[in-house]
Amino acid sequence: MNKLFSKKVCVLLLLCLVGVTAFAQKGYKKAYTLFDANGKEIGYDELVAALAQPDVVFIGEIHNCCITHWLEYELARSLYAIHKDKLMMGAEMLEADNQLILDEYMNRQISYDRFEAEARLWDNYSTDYAPFVFFAKENRIPFIATNVPRRYANVVKDRGLQYLDSLSDEAKRYLPPLPVSFTYKEEEQGAFALMHMMGKSKGNAEYLAQAQAIKDATMGWFIARNMKSKFLHFNGNYHSDFQGGIIPYLLQYRPGTTIKTVCSVRQESIGQLDEENKGRADFYICVPEDMTSTY
Repeated sequence: MNKLFSKKVCVLLLLCLVGVTAFAQKGYKKAYTLFDANGKEIGYDELVAALAQPDVVFIGEIHNCCITHWLEYELARSLYAIHKDKLMMGAEMLEADNQLILDEYMNRQISYDRFEAEARLWDNYSTDYAPFVFFAKENRIPFIATNVPRRYANVVKDRGLQYLDSLSDEAKRYLPPLPVSFTYKEEEQGAFALMHMMGKSKGNAEYLAQAQAIKDATMGWFIARNMKSKFLHFNGNYHSDFQGGIIPYLLQYRPGTTIKTVCSVRQESIGQLDEENKGRADFYICVPEDMTSTY
């Protein structure tokens, strides 16, 4: 009887554990959901397999989203495992005239302290971007500072793209070939007017759009002139949403380049992709609206 009783107790305990585990699985809160372009939920491995195919992958981010930054790091590791020395990386967060400083840091010729002091890093660099830059450094993955020096974006904001012609030949080393093609889109006027109203930017709306264009063109140019096989690029959503931003310039400078884009979105519910977000990218990282931000 004791053995039979013990067996019954074990079975009951096992059933309880299974029930508790099932309940826990049904009740957990997800930190993110991945979707494809059609809004179908996909797994991480499925995303990696798709991103391993094109020449260039753009990871669009919300700059203060900790989940996106963690996934950027994980995707860098996963794509490196596939591509090895064929992979290159680059980021909006580093400016073209700091390539020498970046190279010296990546090659261990200068300390991190000097790199941090001299490279005009974003305020959230140490928490949000240092992990994947350090990963590139440790694995000797070439890393390209793709963005325009901010002083030139600022002068375009104030004086327009035409002012770039007056810069020195030395300055033009950090720019795409001039003149930069640009067509002012009426729908952009509302977005930049809103930025003006919020106090984030001031000035002529068309010049503000041109300042964004010189960033996009510069990033496209430095990806095109440096890439050899596979390129992973990190940037704000705005620079790659709807196949716009950097992408038309990259295709101008390097026709035939194959591209996939990822967009980061925040939603009240991450069970399905909201209709308003569809069409922005090939894949989505969907994060709850109340997720902790890094700043």
